[in-house]
Amino acid sequence: MPSRTLPSPSLSVSCALVAAVLVGTAAPVSAEDGSGRTVDYRGLRLAVPGGWRVVDLDRHPDACLRLDLPTLYLGHAGTQRECTGRAVRTRADTLHLEPLAGAPPRADIPTVRVDGVEGGGVPALPESDSHEVRYALQRPGLMATVSYGGTSDAVRELLARARTAPAAAAGGTGHATPAPAEPAVAAGPGPQPAAAPQSFTGTGFDTCTAPTQSAMDAWRTASPFGAAGIYIGGRARACAQPQLTAGWVKRQTEAGWHLMPLWAGLQPWHSSTTGLSTDPSTADDQGRAAADGAAQAAGALGLPEGTVLYNDLESYTDRRTWDPPVVAYLTAWTVRLHELGYRAGAYVPAGSGARALGLHYDQAPQAMPDVLWAASWNGRAAVADADMGLPEGTRQWAGRRRAHQYRGDHQAAYGGVTLTIDRSWIDVDPAEPAAGPAAGPAAGPAADPAVPALPPMPAVPGLPVTPKWPLTLPG
Repeated sequence: MPSRTLPSPSLSVSCALVAAVLVGTAAPVSAEDGSGRTVDYRGLRLAVPGGWRVVDLDRHPDACLRLDLPTLYLGHAGTQRECTGRAVRTRADTLHLEPLAGAPPRADIPTVRVDGVEGGGVPALPESDSHEVRYALQRPGLMATVSYGGTSDAVRELLARARTAPAAAAGGTGHATPAPAEPAVAAGPGPQPAAAPQSFTGTGFDTCTAPTQSAMDAWRTASPFGAAGIYIGGRARACAQPQLTAGWVKRQTEAGWHLMPLWAGLQPWHSSTTGLSTDPSTADDQGRAAADGAAQAAGALGLPEGTVLYNDLESYTDRRTWDPPVVAYLTAWTVRLHELGYRAGAYVPAGSGARALGLHYDQAPQAMPDVLWAASWNGRAAVADADMGLPEGTRQWAGRRRAHQYRGDHQAAYGGVTLTIDRSWIDVDPAEPAAGPAAGPAAGPAADPAVPALPPMPAVPGLPVTPKWPLTLPG
C-alpha cells in the first residue's frame, strides 16, 4: 500500500512554517552566536539551536505540531488541520512552550511540576516510551512539552540554560505569568473511565492528531463515521496530541463514538530512534514493552479494561528480514496486553504484516492479535479475505474481528470542518472470542512461496505466558 509515513526530516526553506514568525507575545532578539538565535517568550529567554524552526501557534493556529522536525513551538495549539502522516522514521528534539493557564491536562505523557528553570531546576525524568515529557514551570508560568529522538537531555539542557527575559524585550510580557490552580497536572484520583467498549460495524476514520471537540461534534452530526482512530502514544507517533485528554475520551464515548486507540511503536525499518530490532528475541521484548506503554497510556486516558488497543506497524517489502521480528513483536504485544486486561489489535498492511501474521496463525492462534486491522487502499468498504490479505476461505480472524482501511490520506469535509484522514470499514466486537486454529486452504507458515518456511514455534500452553519464539530463517 502507499506509505503513510512522513518523509525524513528536512530543514530546507520549503517547509511551510520555517524560521521565526514571532510577534505579540514572542519577540526575537539578536542571536548570541552564529549557530542560532535568542527568543524571548513570556518572560523566558532561550537560545534556540541553529537549524531549528520557530513556529508561533497564535499566528498559525492550523499548524501541525510535528515531532520529526527540530522546532520551538510557542503558544497554545490550535486545530492542527495541517497534520498529515501517522508514523515517522526519525524523531527530532522539539520544545513546545505555552502559558500554564489553559494548557490541556494531558494524560498520555508524564507531567511534573518544576518551580523554575534557573539554577538547574529542570530534573531528569524516567524515559517515556513515547519520548515526550512535560514540565509545568511555576515560574514563569509556562508549560514546556519536550519531545526527543534519542534522550531528553538536549532539550532539557536548552530549558536549563533559559533565563528570565527583560520585560521590555518581551513586549510587556516579561513578568512571570501567575500559575493557575493547576488543571494541567494530574492530581487526586485518576480519570473516570470511559464507557465500556461496545461492538461496532460501519465506517470509521483515523487522523494524525485528535480533532478538537467542535470538530468531533460537527462530524458526529454530519459525517457517515461512527468510529475514530486516535494515536495514544508510541515512539513513532508523528504528531503531538494537545487535545487528547481523559475528558476528551469520555466525551467522545458518551457521544457514541467507537474509539480505536492506536500505538505507533517501533517500526520495520532501520532507524536509531523508531526502528524495530531485526532479532526476534529482542523484538519480543520490545513488543512487551510497547504493551506496557500502551496500557499505561490507555489507563491514564480512562480507557477501560477490555478495550482493543491497536499496534500501528507500517509497511515493509523485505519480508525475509522483517517477517520474523514482526510476528514476534505483535504476538508478544498481544500476550502482554492480555496479562494487563486489554484486548490486542494490530494495524498492518495487507501485503506485509497481515500476511506474516496469517502465515503463522496456526502455530499459536491464542497469541495472535484479537483484531486484525488491515490496510489495503482498494476502495472497497469490506472485510473479505482478499481485502485483509488473507487466504480465501480462511477462518483466521473469523467473526467480528476485522477492520479494513480501504482509503488512505485524503481530505474530507463535513459540517464545515476539513480533516486529513484515512477511511476504514470496521466489524469489531471487543467481546468476540479468539478462534482456534484456522481451517481452509493455505493454512500454515509455508503457504507463501516468496518467504522460506520458518522452523516450528514451541507450543504455547496458554496465556498469559509464552516463550520467546525462535523465528530464525534458514540459511
